[in-house]
Amino acid sequence: MVILGIDPGLAHTGWGVIETRGSVCRARAYGCVTTHASEPIDARLGRICRTLAEAIEKYGPTELSIESIYFGENTKSAIATAQARGAAIVACSSAGLKVGEYTPMQIKQAVVGTGAADKRQVAYMVRSILGLDHEPRPDHAADALAAAVCHANMTRTERLRRQREVLT
Repeated sequence: MVILGIDPGLAHTGWGVIETRGSVCRARAYGCVTTHASEPIDARLGRICRTLAEAIEKYGPTELSIESIYFGENTKSAIATAQARGAAIVACSSAGLKVGEYTPMQIKQAVVGTGAADKRQVAYMVRSILGLDHEPRPDHAADALAAAVCHANMTRTERLRRQREVLT
């Protein structure tokens, strides 16, 4: 299975592609789409959509794992993130990717073992799980890879649960 993970943000949208074989996950590629506040919103969202479409075409993922939006006290930031998330989903929908959506806490729990993990812990565990010789940079790319690993874990767990149901 090839999974595209996305950590959405208007200024920085992290993306990462992993491939799974059984319980082994390996990174195929990762990066970050950066846009600037001085650019018109349509140009920023267009760049996010185009860059992700190019990554999808190049690496061939069949599934998407995207971080859901955290609505804290900063609603302006949440709206900008929602717009970037929408542009990302459009790119993935156009390519027919199956969508998995996870909260930041679910992603941290799946990768680190605690939903209260910090960015440093997430990057360290992503490096370890994916067998990288370095921690992925920037943090947004590490978070995107973590989202993809979360989806791989959740998909594998669900598949095992269904198999167990069939046997019983």
